[in-house]
Amino acid sequence: MSRQSDAHDGQGDGDWARYWRDPDRPLEAMHAHFVRHVFHPHSHDAYSFAVTETGAQRFTCRGAGHTSAAGMVMAFNPDDPHDGESAVELGFTYRIMHIGPDVVRDVLDDVTDGRGAMPLFAQPVVDDPVLAQALRRLHPALVGAADPLVREERLSAAVEAMVRRNATRNAGRAGPRELPAGAQTRAARRARDLLTAAWDRPLTAQELAATAGCSRFALYRAFRAEYGMAPSDYQRLLRLRRARTLLVAGRSAADAAGEAGFADQAHFHRWFVRCFGVTPGAYRRAGTRS
Repeated sequence: MSRQSDAHDGQGDGDWARYWRDPDRPLEAMHAHFVRHVFHPHSHDAYSFAVTETGAQRFTCRGAGHTSAAGMVMAFNPDDPHDGESAVELGFTYRIMHIGPDVVRDVLDDVTDGRGAMPLFAQPVVDDPVLAQALRRLHPALVGAADPLVREERLSAAVEAMVRRNATRNAGRAGPRELPAGAQTRAARRARDLLTAAWDRPLTAQELAATAGCSRFALYRAFRAEYGMAPSDYQRLLRLRRARTLLVAGRSAADAAGEAGFADQAHFHRWFVRCFGVTPGAYRRAGTRS
């Protein structure tokens, strides 16, 4: 189970930080707002990717000064020394993720054929909206109660975007793993069958890939090509369909959410409306006689 904590000790007025770490592998994340805090020069033994949400942070890295404003991404290689402080009076808010080299290697080995050099990032600040969006999607999946499939898909997407779009030494030169058309269809259908049979329990990307007989990345591409959505989206859809059946049977929205495998009612409500255009309560009442 992941752990998240609030940290305020030693921080100035207006400063706050929420920290999360994975107890099983080198993955950590922080969401913070700093006005007065000044980072002493330090480094991490992991790749560190951060997206600035508001304000601006200035820092020194590799002998030069840099500024990351809202929407920009910071990228630090393992053992890159850097400091940091607010560049504006109102401070800055950012989300930063520390991803261990072994995790990055695992993602890249799954995405590409062959083992290449580990990536290096020459620019500590990049203006890349695609990457910024990938990081904004990854952070809540790590720190929240997202399903394992969601976390792995977003982690892979963020690492791939970082490496392919910004690395100067790229581990992915061999190109992405692709399946022939027939194998792609078979792999996608095997994964769909497992999702359908096990809709009510957490499934990992590795379980799906093993069932499909291919890598996680190849399965992700095959599944999207065959069904028009990611495996995690299909899993959620199966749970929404189950919840809809329960609502028709007269169950409350809270009961339907729990029995269909949603972490909480708010999460269920939000996705029900997104997919079906009405609230669970309105859908339930639609079948009653006036």
